[in-house]
Amino acid sequence: MRSVEVNLGSRAYPIRIGRALLGQGELLLPYLKTRKAVIVSNEVVAPLYADTLQSALEAVGVKATRIVLPDGEAHKDWPALNQIFDALLSQHAERSTTLIALGGGVTGDITGFAAATYQRGMPFIQIPTTLLAQVDSSVGGKTAINHPLGKNMIGAFYQPRLVLADIATLDTLPDRELKAGLAEVIKYGLIRDLPFFEWLEANMDALLARDPAALTYAVERSCENKAEVVIADETEQGERATLNLGHTFGHAIETGLGYGVWLHGEAIAAGTIMALDLSRRLGWLRDEDVERATRLFVRAGLPVRGPALGADRYIALMRHDKKVAEGKLRLILLKALGRAVIDGSASDQAIAAAIEAHCE
Repeated sequence: MRSVEVNLGSRAYPIRIGRALLGQGELLLPYLKTRKAVIVSNEVVAPLYADTLQSALEAVGVKATRIVLPDGEAHKDWPALNQIFDALLSQHAERSTTLIALGGGVTGDITGFAAATYQRGMPFIQIPTTLLAQVDSSVGGKTAINHPLGKNMIGAFYQPRLVLADIATLDTLPDRELKAGLAEVIKYGLIRDLPFFEWLEANMDALLARDPAALTYAVERSCENKAEVVIADETEQGERATLNLGHTFGHAIETGLGYGVWLHGEAIAAGTIMALDLSRRLGWLRDEDVERATRLFVRAGLPVRGPALGADRYIALMRHDKKVAEGKLRLILLKALGRAVIDGSASDQAIAAAIEAHCE
């Protein structure tokens, strides 16, 4: 088992990474306030892993119940959030009860938001079961639900007490979901870790083949990068925004098509290429830099062209982004491979050109 620490003072927590961790209730026990827990999962993950987790908790004396939500980004909404609240209230869950998110990014985000708001805050633990959630969304305390006008627009910063990333859960992950997770892995190399990007170029085939050692290293290195940024800027006042490379474009794709049509990582891949193309148009990247990154996304089996929503529609949706300041659209761009910057200098014309160059 490998560990990465998210050092946030009194709210510090570990990320445990390894195989067959889900059945080890003793790993969770120190992070429970009381011996009562509620597992929140979804209709796909619960049949695979909820029994193992619940049995592991009960073996160490923890009384655990479960809530099973509908699956998918389309259900990251108020009705699903209220389903959690309804269950907690009907079970007389107390503020000291621990919520445990067992699933991908949608489950983690909505469970975290429920934990942040039920009785004004209850402890929660992240057990991510997708690659995307293990390397990104489970770490850092961003919790949210979607709004029809924008993704993740309603939420809170609320840190978990533990992240438990069991690499074995990736064995049952569909290929499309695995590839979507690789988009966030590649992101870390592009924004701040060029040696990791080079490692990904050398090891992409092993990752796609689900080599356990390669996956473990990719998750660990991604979490180290994420932890460093979160420690420096927990509430995204500056540097943490760089983790959103490609996200402003990508969220427009997700919102414009309807949540769940494209997976999050697929939208981020296409959006990242648009951001890199814009960086090239501003004179920061070379043609070969954009081509090099594009090749890696293609090798990962990810889309590098967005849907034909039209540049005006993209930009209109992008203006709902949380990084908009005083009406000005700020984007995460690259000064060089491995060096991200927050920039608001690009004109709408340049943004539209980058979008149009990389749409179907």
